[in-house]
Amino acid sequence: MRFEEIKEILLRQDEEFQRLADEHKRHDDELRDLSGRKYLTPHDQLREVELKKKKLQLKDRMLEIAAEYRKNNQQ
Repeated sequence: MRFEEIKEILLRQDEEFQRLADEHKRHDDELRDLSGRKYLTPHDQLREVELKKKKLQLKDRMLEIAAEYRKNNQQ
């Protein structure tokens, strides 16, 4: 089963995965907003780095949950 298929299942069934995905999307939206600016203040630059790190942490946890789901639901 591919990650995208597992992701769809987990978005419907797993509260932690749903929360992580929502938070990941919020960070992605904020990063998109920052990247659309002509100039980033030092504060904006720091925020951009923080958001990228947080997004990676969230994605790693989502992949862990998906791997666990795959392991427990092999056919």
